[in-house]
Amino acid sequence: MPERAQVLVTNTTPLIAITAATGSLDVLRFLYSRVVVPLEVAEEVRAGGQQSFGVDAFNGAGWLEVQTGSVVLQPFLQNSLDRGEASVIQTAMILGLPLVCIDETAGRRVARLCGLSLTGSVGVLLKAKRLGYDVSMPDALQRMREQGIWLSEQVVRFALTQC
Repeated sequence: MPERAQVLVTNTTPLIAITAATGSLDVLRFLYSRVVVPLEVAEEVRAGGQQSFGVDAFNGAGWLEVQTGSVVLQPFLQNSLDRGEASVIQTAMILGLPLVCIDETAGRRVARLCGLSLTGSVGVLLKAKRLGYDVSMPDALQRMREQGIWLSEQVVRFALTQC
C-alpha cells in the first residue's frame, strides 16, 4: 500500500468516472489519506436520486469527508464555473489543500490560475496502477465510456501508453 500523505478535494465527474471505471471509490482510499467532498459536490452526485449511477458507491464510501455546510464562493469562481467545480476550488483554498481532482477543462484552467495542483479521474487511475492497484486501463476506460463519461482520443491514447 502506498504512503497516503496526500489529501484530495474532488469534484463530481471524477467520483462518477472512477465508480464507472472500477465499480467503487476504493482506489481513492488506496491513494489518499483524506478525500474531501464539498457539500455542493455531494448534492450533485445525489441529485438524480438513489437510482442514479454512482450514488450507491458514493453513499457506501463512509470514509469520504463530505463537508456539512455550503462554501461561500468568491464572485470570480461563482461567475466562471458551475457550483461543484467552484466549491472544490474554494474548499481547497480555504482548507489549504493544494490538490484537486477535476476533469472539466474550464475547472482545471481556473484551478491552475488559483495555484492548485491537479489530477483527474484518468490521472487517479494511472497513479493507482503505477502504485500496484489492480486496474486494467483498457477495461476501465471502456466502462467509463459506457457510462457516458466523455474522454478525448488524446486522453485515451495517453492513458494506454502510460500503462
